[in-house]
Amino acid sequence: MSRTRWFIALLLIFVGTVRADSLDACREHLVYGAPSMSPVLLCRLGYALSHNSTHKVPDWVAYHLVRDKIISGNVPRSDDFRPDPDLEPGERAELKDYKGSGYDRGHMAPAGAFKWSERAMSESFLLSNMAPQVGAGFNRGIWKTLEAKVREWAIERGELYVVTGPIYSATSVQHIGSSNVTVPTHFYKVVFDPVRVEAIAFILPNEKNPSSKLPTFITSVDEVENKTGLDFLSALQDDVENLVEANTAPAMWQ
Repeated sequence: MSRTRWFIALLLIFVGTVRADSLDACREHLVYGAPSMSPVLLCRLGYALSHNSTHKVPDWVAYHLVRDKIISGNVPRSDDFRPDPDLEPGERAELKDYKGSGYDRGHMAPAGAFKWSERAMSESFLLSNMAPQVGAGFNRGIWKTLEAKVREWAIERGELYVVTGPIYSATSVQHIGSSNVTVPTHFYKVVFDPVRVEAIAFILPNEKNPSSKLPTFITSVDEVENKTGLDFLSALQDDVENLVEANTAPAMWQ
């Protein structure tokens, strides 16, 4: 049995609930391991995620970026924001939670990565792939800049595996809407190049910052694990995983 099939078999045994047509859509995105075996794993065409029904946002979203899909895609942005039908009311975010909140519905797996498929584009607008983000200067600023940079790297390098999600570092966190959607204090992004076997990671505060400051938020994968309790790149051999995760990229990838 291949490593990928063995891993998916473990998911079937240990994950509490798997929702969507099948696990086929998840295989591509979880080749290097799921960051956690959380109760609800949602499998989409363009990404996989673990949804947190307490916070009403994902703990992590994993997606595989491939050069050919990025450069050939021409599907327009769909903007069909909607609650996730695979989650029950009461355990998910609703459109009304964000209305008038002062926060953007911030993509974890960005719409810009899914221009290769109408279905993948549309699924990126499910609220299970969203978290409350400061708008001007973050979601529509430095975070958008980082998402575009990751796509540029994928085009240059051929393929990348990305995991992104929220961090709650304050002693008390804010909530929005009647569903009590938690507002993260920070967001992380872990980017892995399987060919060069190297990673770059970021932790950004959920606040306005100029895009020029992006390099100052580079950190190690180990630090993201410390902040989140998640386990990234667990399918790598232990010595390789330890080396990759301990290193902090000295600057933005070229």
